[in-house]
Amino acid sequence: MTKTTPATGHVAFQIPDEVVSTSPEETDRLAASVASTLKPGDVVCLYGDLGAGKTRFVKGVAAFFGIDQNMVSSPTFTLINEYPADIPVYHFDCYRINDVREAIDIGTEDYLYGNGICLIEWAEKIEAIIPDDALHITIAKLSKSERLFRFNPRSE
Repeated sequence: MTKTTPATGHVAFQIPDEVVSTSPEETDRLAASVASTLKPGDVVCLYGDLGAGKTRFVKGVAAFFGIDQNMVSSPTFTLINEYPADIPVYHFDCYRINDVREAIDIGTEDYLYGNGICLIEWAEKIEAIIPDDALHITIAKLSKSERLFRFNPRSE
């Protein structure tokens, strides 16, 4: 998947089908590269087991937008963390969602179709309301330090 920069039409970063990260720092660089393709209104869905690196990836995206990585934590008990920036970043953790209605009741759709960038951990819990053009990233833990990232646009 390739995104182009609107001003020049040049390719900013070509998102691969998959990539292996061998360290947290490499994951941060990968996340920043992906972040360079994002624009207001984009939704990124993150899938993977506990400890796979979903929150680490979110930290890398947030850092690209000038947000202190130390401010980023998994919003397991609050569902959504809002990080103000020139383009706001909304970090969802749907792990504790039992029914998509819970997400709808707290206004999740306002974020998904708003002017920020949404990063959603455990997105499978709210799949029914995810926009069709969302980027889906599955993270698999290969070893203590290695992670496999698979990228798929939903429309495929």
